[in-house]
Amino acid sequence: MGKLSGKVALITGASKGIGEGIACVYAREGADLILCARSESTKTLCEELMHAYGIRAQFVRCDVSRMEDCREAVRLGMEQFGRIDVLVSNAGVCRLGSFLDASEEDRDHHIDVNIKGTWNIAQAVLPVMVEAHSGRIVIMSSVTGYMVADPGEAAYALSKAALIGLTKALAREFAKDGICVNAICPGYVDTPMAQSIAVQSNAEDPASVTQGIAAATPLGRLATPEEVGELAAFLGSEEARYITGTQVVIDGGSTLPETISVGS
Repeated sequence: MGKLSGKVALITGASKGIGEGIACVYAREGADLILCARSESTKTLCEELMHAYGIRAQFVRCDVSRMEDCREAVRLGMEQFGRIDVLVSNAGVCRLGSFLDASEEDRDHHIDVNIKGTWNIAQAVLPVMVEAHSGRIVIMSSVTGYMVADPGEAAYALSKAALIGLTKALAREFAKDGICVNAICPGYVDTPMAQSIAVQSNAEDPASVTQGIAAATPLGRLATPEEVGELAAFLGSEEARYITGTQVVIDGGSTLPETISVGS
């Protein structure tokens, strides 16, 4: 039996990248899944996970920036499974750009998806957990904003740092209800988002960007989505029942070096 056997988990941003990695690990650990995403391709992931691990999985089309979508996702999940034990709020966006050139649309896009999206899905799920007097919420933040930042990341850093505050506030407010709330702060993970960042940084040679990041990381590589999924599975399980209101960094040591010389 896996550490999540008998649990039902709702995961946002599950169509690719870290969200897909988390879904795969959760399925392997025995959880039934409500996979929320905007892409219909997530249906295929549900089918693959059900076939591979014998779990139940439901796709719900959901734009987390819309509260009505989040409430509908929870309603459909409860209709299908009758419970939601774990929420992994993973949906997120990142657009690089000069702060002085940033538009209100760029700023608000990060706020709408990264901050409001997490707020919305948490507010939709929490009544279910409060009634059950049990639950785990895992919020995907980042080392960016919380610990470090590079030029062009102002909107992203703002939105991800805000999630640390939300994590602590929710953890404090709902501890009395048996609910643990924690954040994960990844460094660079080998995902489509990381590739997009590399292209935005150097469209002519994006591979050199990811290679430079890997070289500057003490462990010498980017994380895999499944490695982040392992941490998310721990925080969603009974093994983490006395951990709440904290943020866990998973970055291969990338925030350790004092030097700013890439690869040194």
